[in-house]
Amino acid sequence: MRAPEGWRDTQGTLARELTLTGHGLHTGRRVNVRILPVRDASVGPGIVFRRLEAGREVATLRAHPALREAQPLCTMLIARAGAGEGIGVRTVEHLLASLLACGIDHAVVELDAEEVPILDGSAAPWIEAIEACGRMALVRPQRFIRVKKPVVVSDGAGAQRREMRIEPCARYEISVRNDLKGFGDMHWVGALTPDVFAREIAPSRSYGRLKWALPAIVAGYVKRTPILRGARLSCTASIVGNRVIGGMRLPDEFVRHRVLDLVGDLALAGAPLLGRVSALRPSHEMNYRLLAALLAERDAWEWAECAVKEAGAQSTTSAD
Repeated sequence: MRAPEGWRDTQGTLARELTLTGHGLHTGRRVNVRILPVRDASVGPGIVFRRLEAGREVATLRAHPALREAQPLCTMLIARAGAGEGIGVRTVEHLLASLLACGIDHAVVELDAEEVPILDGSAAPWIEAIEACGRMALVRPQRFIRVKKPVVVSDGAGAQRREMRIEPCARYEISVRNDLKGFGDMHWVGALTPDVFAREIAPSRSYGRLKWALPAIVAGYVKRTPILRGARLSCTASIVGNRVIGGMRLPDEFVRHRVLDLVGDLALAGAPLLGRVSALRPSHEMNYRLLAALLAERDAWEWAECAVKEAGAQSTTSAD
């Protein structure tokens, strides 16, 4: 098969090392990130997170649904076994979505703290940094997860009902509906390609109402669960009443950010989708439930590989 329009036929890694510093949205801690290329993907490591403390590796976690741990307002990975058991990496969704959209299938992400930095609350800085490093095409065919039959998960009822559906499609399509008091119903629908993601989805920021932030932070301290300790006007679309302080970056920015989180959470599958995802009031938990339900139903999906000419050719470096 050929890759759908906008996607690449071969897998890839970074052309050079990426370094970046920021602070966590939930922990508030400063974190240094180094993303390393993986030029020999013969074993196929995918995206791997490596936790460091005082320069020493304490845990290695592959981006995989089996390591996902439920947490408020983010997606977290937890080591389940070995010397690093119980050590985790928090708020991985924006980075995973950006790596997927930029065609980075293999990389090692080193962090010296628990949480991936929130940056400006969006995926745009990740896209910019990854594109500045360039992409090295690997001599491995790109793989997609082709959906073969519909899978549906739902929760709640009435105005609180949430529903997630994935069904067969020749390309990666997304339709997300969400509502927020004072802002009405919001809907984003379209074919997801790297270019569409970079232009229409990546700039959307994490958002929330200021009046709920302080109680959430206090509750987090009481429960010993870090939540929103690093929230600032500089890294969130902060809502007061029926307006966003400083205005929205994009029309219906909130629903676009739901799309961003959805793409990042589904990226735990390890490849782009060939399927249509429809979501009503999605959340990190519902995103995971849909992914888990799809992967558990083995006849609902299959791997689809692109045809690559000259399988023995050398990898090439480019900022494609």
